[in-house]
Amino acid sequence: MDRKLVLNAQLAIARGHRVEVTERRDDAADEAVVFAVIDLDTGIRYRRAEDPRGEVSRWLGRVLDCTVMIGGHGAHTVLSVMPDGGGASAKAALRGADAAAEAAKAEADRWGGADRTPEPPAERVW
Repeated sequence: MDRKLVLNAQLAIARGHRVEVTERRDDAADEAVVFAVIDLDTGIRYRRAEDPRGEVSRWLGRVLDCTVMIGGHGAHTVLSVMPDGGGASAKAALRGADAAAEAAKAEADRWGGADRTPEPPAERVW
């Protein structure tokens, strides 16, 4: 699923270019705040003047569409980016992996008979 990034800046990134996006979750507004976008194909870095405070996340993606609004007070850029690997951040991926591991354990317990007592080993005669 692609993500739309609305940036209060004018930056043009060609369709198909790979980008690295650095963002921080703003709990008050319940949205992600983009602090930097790096065009990995050209090496151009676009970033805010202020430094991000708190925990940031980085993800990679490919630009599907770029619209730059020019002139006036409403100048901004809308980037449509397809995240690589489903677009999950590292924390989200770990949460998903933990949930999958727990589900696999529960399924193994259900099919493996972990709730039964094991049979005693047979005596060996030499």
